[in-house]
Amino acid sequence: MLKEGTQAPDFTVKDHNGNTVRLADFRGRRVVLWFYPKADTPGCTMEGQGFRDNYHRFKERDTAVLGISLDGQDANKAFAEKYAFPYPLLCDVEKKVAMAYQAVTSPDDAYAKRISYVIGGDGIIQESIENVDTQNHSRELCSRL
Repeated sequence: MLKEGTQAPDFTVKDHNGNTVRLADFRGRRVVLWFYPKADTPGCTMEGQGFRDNYHRFKERDTAVLGISLDGQDANKAFAEKYAFPYPLLCDVEKKVAMAYQAVTSPDDAYAKRISYVIGGDGIIQESIENVDTQNHSRELCSRL
């Protein structure tokens, strides 16, 4: 994983609605970037619902929530709509973001690792989270922000 205190790699990628999302657009705000293996699978759903249920708390802390997987727009859009996620799901189909953030080890990997990063408003990684408890991740993370 990328080390805390290092510059977060910038990226540009489409979200589940086809909007272009750039990390640079969030300068001045904290960002939670959570990688998940596959849309609409049990663990990813549980984790996504946690971020949905705690979304207002992240907003109160001026923190953007960005989910990201290797899934395409159709799969992520269906996932976001099915569970009413109020935040963007990023579609890293070319695996560039996952490679930069060490969520995959090879361009041949089929799924991203379940990892998260907290990125400060200055673009510096504040926290790298490798062992994610899908049931409690968002609540525990929000309590530390």
